[in-house]
Amino acid sequence: MLRNKLLLAVGAAAITLGGPAAAEPVASVKAAAGADIVRDPTDIPAPIARRNPETVRVSLNTVEVVGQLDDGTAYRYWTFNGKVPGPFVRVRVGDTVEVTLGNAPDSMMMHNVDMHAVTGPGGGAVATMVSPGESKGFTFKALSPGLYVYHCAAPMVAQHIANGMYGMILVEPAEGLPKVDHEFYVMQGEIYTDEVHGTKGELNESIDKLLAETPEYYVFNGSAGALAKHPLRAKTGETVRIFFGDGGPNKASSFHMIGEIFDKVYPLGSLTSPPTNDVQTLLVPAGGGAIAEVKFDVPGKYPMVDHALSRMERGLKAMIVVDGPDRPDLFKPHQAVDPNAKTGHE
Repeated sequence: MLRNKLLLAVGAAAITLGGPAAAEPVASVKAAAGADIVRDPTDIPAPIARRNPETVRVSLNTVEVVGQLDDGTAYRYWTFNGKVPGPFVRVRVGDTVEVTLGNAPDSMMMHNVDMHAVTGPGGGAVATMVSPGESKGFTFKALSPGLYVYHCAAPMVAQHIANGMYGMILVEPAEGLPKVDHEFYVMQGEIYTDEVHGTKGELNESIDKLLAETPEYYVFNGSAGALAKHPLRAKTGETVRIFFGDGGPNKASSFHMIGEIFDKVYPLGSLTSPPTNDVQTLLVPAGGGAIAEVKFDVPGKYPMVDHALSRMERGLKAMIVVDGPDRPDLFKPHQAVDPNAKTGHE
């Protein structure tokens, strides 16, 4: 089994993030029993407590693996560390970041990494162009606080991104971020297959559909409906921070939480601009990010969608389940409600 991890070292201390990578490629097309490539949205390093810049070492591995795209459907993903999106990287402004990228020996393609947080040629892409079995790296200074996308930029760039090679790096401001009860990591992506949406078995990528910008699947964290089948959880009175990114490679996202209003939003991932309050829908461009915070007052199910709502039918839906006492002073149905009833949002 391939085991690939993100190793983030600060000084002499080391913290291992993530877990084992996906299993080796599946041989049987009929079974389509792809590996679990979904990045757990709670798989986020803890907030940075230190207030002085240090050297941080980030190790990424590119892994090509057959993973589960939908029920009964598999697809050959190209990944950072075996999951989609890649590991969430967390550093502090002023840190010196040493990035090492290794390409698995059994990969079929060359890969690299372009980090939007980097000030330097190609965001590191030229320095990390690696053939299968190779490892390369670069060092950069984290100059600007914010939430940034990283992705593979090997040619054809859009193909590598569409196959799952994207993730996020957070550069915290010197004073850190306000404390919240939960942080979640969610990224949107598109998958272009020769076969039509809903086809069973192991599907093949379509370059023609990629160039025409007509995806068959839209996904949160790599797989169709994964974050709805395994919802995020919170309690009333708790505050939630969502680090949201759009890997693309082509479509912007109108990120929306049904039944709630984002209390505070950092548009475009900027942490040096004033946040925006009371936001219903958040526009995030392909290759961009945003931070949204919300406090839950009423228990229930809260779907997260792209408000280009046709995309729900192609796999783009997630859910936060909020537990707690009823608040009839804030929300009260006029008739009895079946707690098991489903809406068009689910």
